[in-house]
Amino acid sequence: MADNQTDKWSELIAHCLEGQPKAQKQLFDLLAPKMYAVCLRYAKDPDEAKDVLQESFIRVFKHLATFENKGAFEGWVKRIFVNTSIEFYRRNLKHSVLENIEQLPDVGIESHTIALLKQADLMALVNRLPTGYRTVFNLFAIEGYTHEEIADMLGISESTSKTQLHKARLHLQAWVLKQQLK
Repeated sequence: MADNQTDKWSELIAHCLEGQPKAQKQLFDLLAPKMYAVCLRYAKDPDEAKDVLQESFIRVFKHLATFENKGAFEGWVKRIFVNTSIEFYRRNLKHSVLENIEQLPDVGIESHTIALLKQADLMALVNRLPTGYRTVFNLFAIEGYTHEEIADMLGISESTSKTQLHKARLHLQAWVLKQQLK
C-alpha cells in the first residue's frame, strides 16, 4: 500500500511540475484540510490560519521540484507549513512569547480526566492559550521539537521555551480541572 501511495504522490507531483492546473488543484484539495488544521494550531484566528495556508501552499508549489522522494511527501509538506506558521508568528507578533498573564497554581490532574477529553475539546483549550504559550506547546507537545530547536526557531532562549511550555501546561491543567469540577 505504501508503494501505491508513493506512486500516487509521485505521479501527482510530476503533473504539478508540468504546470497542470488540474493536478495542482488536486494536490491542494488533498492536503488543504490537514494542513489547515496545522495552521489553526499556530494562528490566532481562522483568518490568520487561511493566510498562512495560502502562503504555505505558495511555498510548496515554488519548491516542489526540490522534493527528493526521501521520506513521506506529506511530512515534507507539513514541515513547510509548520515553518511558515513560525515565520508568520515571528514576523507579525514579534516575540510575544513573553506574554504575562495571571499566575496559576500548579495543580495535578488525574490521567482519566484527560482521557475523557475529546481531541476537539483539547484543541479548543490549546487554542485559548496566549499565542506564545500556544506556539511553544504546539512545537513541543504536538510537533515533537526539542526546546533547543524551539529556541532557535523562535529566537528565544531554551529556558524561555521551557517556561512557556510550563505555563501553557499550567493553564491547560487549570482549565481541565475547572471542567472536571462542573
